[in-house]
Amino acid sequence: YESGKGTRQDYAKAVEWYRKAADQGEPYAQNNLGVMYESGKGTRQDYAKAVEWYRKAADQGSADAQNNLGVMYVSGKGVRQSYRTAKEWFGKSCDEGNQNGCNKYRVLNQAGY
Repeated sequence: YESGKGTRQDYAKAVEWYRKAADQGEPYAQNNLGVMYESGKGTRQDYAKAVEWYRKAADQGSADAQNNLGVMYVSGKGVRQSYRTAKEWFGKSCDEGNQNGCNKYRVLNQAGY
């Protein structure tokens, strides 16, 4: 439903299905539900809810969620801004093989965080 592949694109339906899987502990769905809350697609934009779902997926080792959580800490969306905490999440994301996390970790490291 999110991409509209094979069906009519429907963000609200995507949120509904992501939530069903996320509530069962599926990290890919938890991360994507966070994306939907962050972007406001299919649901009311809510940065705190995005962070909540990113954290659930990140704690299970989702590199994408760890990177997304780092971005939230850099921007201060849904959390108190903290470059140090962002760097920690980017480092975890990098350790899981996410190149974006590695790049962002390096930038914060070079900036002295």
